[in-house]
Amino acid sequence: MFPTPIENSSSLIRIGYKVILPIALFLWLLPLLGIAFTSIRPAADLDAGNYFGWPSNFAGVENYTSVFTRSNIGYYILNSFKVTIPTVIGTLILSTLAGYALAIYNFRSNLIIFFLFVAGNFVPFQILAIPVRDLSIDMGLYDTSIGLIMFHIAFQTGFCTLFMRNFIKALPVVLIESARVEGVNDWKIFYYIVLPLVRPAIAALAVLVFTFIWNDFFWATIMSQSVSVRPITAGISELKGQWKAAWELIAAASIIAALPPVAMFFMMQKHFIAGLTLGATKG
Repeated sequence: MFPTPIENSSSLIRIGYKVILPIALFLWLLPLLGIAFTSIRPAADLDAGNYFGWPSNFAGVENYTSVFTRSNIGYYILNSFKVTIPTVIGTLILSTLAGYALAIYNFRSNLIIFFLFVAGNFVPFQILAIPVRDLSIDMGLYDTSIGLIMFHIAFQTGFCTLFMRNFIKALPVVLIESARVEGVNDWKIFYYIVLPLVRPAIAALAVLVFTFIWNDFFWATIMSQSVSVRPITAGISELKGQWKAAWELIAAASIIAALPPVAMFFMMQKHFIAGLTLGATKG
């Protein structure tokens, strides 16, 4: 049923694994390496067709400095934080409360409501582009940070509720029943018993949601236009001119845009792995 551990496999398979794994890793990282090399390549190399060769000289400082001086990338990074951080907080609060209710309380339509949260994850976002845009215009939320925050919270809560409900459902029921016997109300049970136990799951979910929202390009392009609202993923297009694209600057801006979610992952790595493996073993 389960694959055999590589250390228990034959010597031929172990040798093949050691050969194939570095090759697969290199191929997987090849686009990122290409962007990194392009970000330190002078514009003259690209004009001369030197896309994959070794850079003629190091222009990293010049390129990364030009990104900030020739564009509004500083505003776009700030806008991304203004949208991403409130979205993560709001989504975690709503999904944890909803997951707790769906996991603990046995009320009528419990499964129906849960299936609605699950079904929402299967709706393609692209078919909702025009309705969401028209609705945001009618509500006066188009091209505003509040509109983006509310939209992302609404769309991320379904997946996060599914995530939290399954983790809370795996907790020992005896802990909650014992607290109820002692007369503890549900809010205190939730705050003092459930939340500490699912803290790794919340940390893992925070990393996932932060990455999803920060890297969003589709909705950032559709629902924002002005410099004061547009996130970094949509703002990078500012570096693409009418007649020529400064690919070395676009590559440098892409590297800068990728740093916050990478830093978020490494800061929360321990909790992220613990959250994903919580409940994987019994006993």
